[in-house]
Amino acid sequence: MELRGEAVVLRPLEHGDIPGLVEIGRQPAVSRWWAGITEEKLTAKAEGRDEVSALAVLVDGEVAGMIQYHEEDHPEYESAGIDIFLSEEVHGQGVGTDAVRTLARWLVHERGHHRLTIDPAVENARAIRAYEKAGFRPVGVMREYWTDADGVRHDGLLMDLLASELARGQTP
Repeated sequence: MELRGEAVVLRPLEHGDIPGLVEIGRQPAVSRWWAGITEEKLTAKAEGRDEVSALAVLVDGEVAGMIQYHEEDHPEYESAGIDIFLSEEVHGQGVGTDAVRTLARWLVHERGHHRLTIDPAVENARAIRAYEKAGFRPVGVMREYWTDADGVRHDGLLMDLLASELARGQTP
């Protein structure tokens, strides 16, 4: 599978992507929100031994980050969730919005999900703006949702996008 957006290509994570992704994970603007990006965890994702499916985010043929999704296949709750991290080098360039929008379209049109969720930290204004540009809308705050590397708990913003909104062209 290879998904093409306006500026990104999303493809399955490969072992050769792991060292660069670990380095990206050490960048302050990434590690603040994604603690514990390790070779071991990324290897599990690349080998399909993780509960999520991981894709490399390529910009101009170079790995610029990772996007992942998990699926709920129960007929009553068919939906998917998305998470993403990107190198500081591409922040503020629309890469996150493009990657999330590209994956969202595939999850709805090819995988048949009726609802997608994403859950940035309430304090992560940059991510929230990117997800809103991709069509996601805030639906609630999850209190003390995640714990950072220092053991401090933070609130998460639950955002969703409905397939009907995507189908009606209500998303950019």
